[in-house]
Amino acid sequence: MEFKSINKILQESIKTNWDRPALSNYQGATLSYRDLARRMAKLHIAFEQCGLAKGDKVAICSRNQANWVVCFLATLTYGAVAVPILHEFKSDSIHYLVNHSEAKVLFVDEVIWEGLSPDEMPGLAVVVQISTFKFLYVQEKGFGHIREHLNESFGKKYPDNFGPDDLDYYEDSAEELALINYTSGTSGFSKGVMLPYRALYSNMEFARLDAEPQLKAGMNIVAMLPSAHMYGMMFEFMYQMSIGMHVHFLSRIPSPKIIMQAFSEIHPDIIIAVPLIIEKVYRNKVKPIIDRNKLWMHLPVLDQVIAKRFNKELTAAFGGKFEEIILGGAAFNPEVERFFHKIGFHYTVGYGMTECAPIICYAHWDKVKVGSCGRPALNMQIKIDSPDPLRIPGEVLVKGPNVFQGYYKNEQATRQSFTEDGWFKTGDMGVVDEDGYLFLRGRSKCMVLGPSGQNIYPEELEAVINNYAYVIESLVVEDNGGLTALIYPDYRQASLDGKPRAELEKFMLAALPEINRQLPNYAQIKKIELMPEDFERTPKKSIKRYLYQR
Repeated sequence: MEFKSINKILQESIKTNWDRPALSNYQGATLSYRDLARRMAKLHIAFEQCGLAKGDKVAICSRNQANWVVCFLATLTYGAVAVPILHEFKSDSIHYLVNHSEAKVLFVDEVIWEGLSPDEMPGLAVVVQISTFKFLYVQEKGFGHIREHLNESFGKKYPDNFGPDDLDYYEDSAEELALINYTSGTSGFSKGVMLPYRALYSNMEFARLDAEPQLKAGMNIVAMLPSAHMYGMMFEFMYQMSIGMHVHFLSRIPSPKIIMQAFSEIHPDIIIAVPLIIEKVYRNKVKPIIDRNKLWMHLPVLDQVIAKRFNKELTAAFGGKFEEIILGGAAFNPEVERFFHKIGFHYTVGYGMTECAPIICYAHWDKVKVGSCGRPALNMQIKIDSPDPLRIPGEVLVKGPNVFQGYYKNEQATRQSFTEDGWFKTGDMGVVDEDGYLFLRGRSKCMVLGPSGQNIYPEELEAVINNYAYVIESLVVEDNGGLTALIYPDYRQASLDGKPRAELEKFMLAALPEINRQLPNYAQIKKIELMPEDFERTPKKSIKRYLYQR
């Protein structure tokens, strides 16, 4: 793979698209590429005056918004290392990650800053309010002067007005560290994933040549995934900024209602999402209609007519203009996927990890195989650690320029994550078919051994449970030699349907025999427990499984 500087690609894109809209806060302000460049230039001046050196760390901890991207791109194009931190982390975790990464600058929401203490983060030179760039804390008194006179400093540096020819961003190299992305994962605690520029460039080339070649300058995307997570970062704004697109941030909590409203107004040209969003639309809007028309849907002619109608209405609901919906970050419910495939809906399921920045596998919507997450992405190789990779699940091993350098200040975890011949061990189990499509079977650390040595993958059981009425999500755990299903029910919907909590619990427990009828004898659920509140989740909204093991 021939490498090109990410920062120089961004420089050229900003110059070319100077007057186009770049970043919007949904139902709020819009920044043009000119505005983006001006804000980045001012931050470069502030970085320099605060003594930030090339390679120093800059942490960003905020909800999604246009200035998140300004701060992130300003960091990279200055030559510093970005440290995205999910804003939903607890204060103690934020303190720890700022210190562990050795960050010198912290961009933060004011509401998050209220729960933090500068005394707990002694390495910080300055803390900046992300929405206004006001300095919330300075280590040295003189630093306050920098912010007060920033516009004056900007005017002195660019006395003849600031224009495209003034852009001269730091030229990065392939193996140079671009960012440290902390992931808590579903089976362990936070590790700092060191991602070099080559990993970002390879992902951008994948988007340009394979996944999204139809995207052009001026097109739109609705960004609803956490910017601090690689999936949202790479495919909702990094690639888009490199080709002159317009990114619309859902800066509020992206409820299904807000998401669908934004789609109907913005008409995005591509949709990047997690399965949960699509599954909610299916359960709330589609499944009730299917259940009412089961008899009709078995008649071939009517079945085709209904399928076309569903496809048309669903496509319109998501804005009507998108090339495809790319799903990732979690497994797609099999029942929902079969339905979407049957009606010809433009969806695809990809596979990736933070450690691969993030893409590993993908297939375009018209090449999808149900149950698969696609074939190895551009520049990537996979193999299955199994005596029979077509039939016997084994750990998925990965090689290619997307793969990270290692875990920051954790050589032991780095060594344990690679084979002796350099393959990254994903921790996921899967098989590949004759065409090279990967079918995941679950996390190797989550696998449960059945009574006669059978491999039980809890995710497959959870997919069955999640299809039942009032189930938002479930988690199957080993419990004293048996299997227990922890279920988080839709208390709100049950209440609207006139079911108080006691009646809902009775209803859910009564579903156990029917659930078990769909499961193998060696994977029977012994009992159901209802969760009073939602499961604790990782940045990509997966359940933190390790917290619920018995």
